[in-house]
Amino acid sequence: MDFHRLFEILDYQLQRFPQEVAFAGKEHGGWVKWSTAEALRERDALSTGLLALGLQRGDRIGVLAHCGSPQWAIADAAMLQLDLIPTPVHSTARPEEIAFITQDASIRAFYVSNADMLALLQRSGAAVEQVISFETLPGTLGWEALRQTPDEAARREIQRRRNSIGADDLATLLYTSGTTGQPKGVMLSHANLVSNIKSVLAITPVGPGLTAVSFLPLSHVFERMVTYMYQAAGMSIWYVDALEHLPQALREARPHFFTAVPRVLERSYERLLERRSQASLWRRKALDWAIALGKRYPYAGQYGMPLTYRLQRWVADLLVFRHWRRAMGGRLRGIAVGAAALQPRLGRLFSAAGVDVREGYGLTETSPVVAFNRFEPGGVHFGTVGIPVPGVEVRISHPDADGIGEIEVRGPNVMLGYWNQPDETATRFTPDGWLKTGDLGRIEQKRFLRITGRASELFKTTTGKFVAPTFVEQQLLTSPLIAQCMAVGLNRPYVGALIVPNFDQVEIWCRENNVHWTAPPYMILNPKVLKCFEREIQHINEAALGPVEQVQRFHLLAEPWTTENGLLTPTLKLRRREIEARFAKEIEQLFTSKKR
Repeated sequence: MDFHRLFEILDYQLQRFPQEVAFAGKEHGGWVKWSTAEALRERDALSTGLLALGLQRGDRIGVLAHCGSPQWAIADAAMLQLDLIPTPVHSTARPEEIAFITQDASIRAFYVSNADMLALLQRSGAAVEQVISFETLPGTLGWEALRQTPDEAARREIQRRRNSIGADDLATLLYTSGTTGQPKGVMLSHANLVSNIKSVLAITPVGPGLTAVSFLPLSHVFERMVTYMYQAAGMSIWYVDALEHLPQALREARPHFFTAVPRVLERSYERLLERRSQASLWRRKALDWAIALGKRYPYAGQYGMPLTYRLQRWVADLLVFRHWRRAMGGRLRGIAVGAAALQPRLGRLFSAAGVDVREGYGLTETSPVVAFNRFEPGGVHFGTVGIPVPGVEVRISHPDADGIGEIEVRGPNVMLGYWNQPDETATRFTPDGWLKTGDLGRIEQKRFLRITGRASELFKTTTGKFVAPTFVEQQLLTSPLIAQCMAVGLNRPYVGALIVPNFDQVEIWCRENNVHWTAPPYMILNPKVLKCFEREIQHINEAALGPVEQVQRFHLLAEPWTTENGLLTPTLKLRRREIEARFAKEIEQLFTSKKR
């Protein structure tokens, strides 16, 4: 048996790799587990309930969930086999965005995961015929009330709808978060997503009997595609209901793989440094040596691992790394990272510690993976997003003298288009059919793709030179003292930066340098802290940035940028216009006040 449509993947798992634990999720403090057979029975019971609601082929059904869960996965499969169109909405979406999506997609019904998501939907004022809840909530149709044991007529109708769905038919509608303007509905077919699942499956060491933990929202196409891949590989998926519960879930589920955004790895590294600050002098020295060794991990690109490094790594593993792995469950083999740039030092460190970290690149419009660093020897080059996945072509349009140009993509994973926006769809494709990503990049070592920025974010200083702010920001973020930053300088004489410090690391620095620690609003004004940041940025300027790109002035901010305060998109990208508007005064001071 093979699969060509998304709803066939669970059937494929039952035939090839039936699992005692296909899905697991936390309820009332304990894990509730579903076998493959149980998940399929529940899928068909939900499909029967959806038929009873009178939903028709092609109807869009919203999903507003605070986290992934077995219920999310099963409800998704139940909708897909009826040719209903799951339309996930980010839990961090603003009420006006939810209202826009509901109207734009003509959503008939909404799933909500809990009372908070129901309240968010109600605040949006979105008008839908039916609200279905994963829990039992007042004014909604609960999970148990929806499900019905299918009779013969229901089974025939479910099968009839399954048979009528083509691989090229619309499977799901995903609204891009939109750093500017209103979100756009990306139309992905079964064939788009299945092609990407199979491409990534072919280059990832996953398989039956392995366990994955899933904690990224399933409203993000990356995590949703990966969980389909886990199902096709015959793996158990344990869903985590909140990021703060991840450390405990890793110890309990003991996964072999998970996907993450870079911030998760950064936080794990920070916890390691926090333990360092509380350790004895001997342990601190051992940890410092192991971390420094890990950041020099040489196994990248065409480079092998020298014998001396191999021996040193064995000692570091004995002293430090094995304890770190144990805190992550003890069985972790690999982490796939996407959504934002990963600092190469972290990729090297985790990989030296025995957990292979592999960065990839994609877009919602490409289902999503375009390129990915491989797990096999010679298949990883830290600092790049890897090699195009099988079946996907990448080219650089109009490269400059450094080989940098807009990244264009062609393959079976490329979207059908934007919902109700034929003109916008047409502008995203070249005359010969390649998708224009809007991202800038270049090819290194003839096959690795490096992202250098967004074409729409380039700005020109008054020197007449263009600057890619994303590249400047990536270099600043190599500092453990910097949590977030944004480079500015349009029509200005030089580049400046807004910086949110990593206050956990700043506090450690203060303790080690006899600087009295109080609170972030006061520490960003402390002369010794400011002097420390000046030295840090000067080092980055000299080591990594060209003369035009170097940061001449900076301003420290006490509050982080989040999705909740509207300064990050749901995929954790900077909302540059909002940040510029919120901190217009501070930006102006970067270019008018006297330099310290």
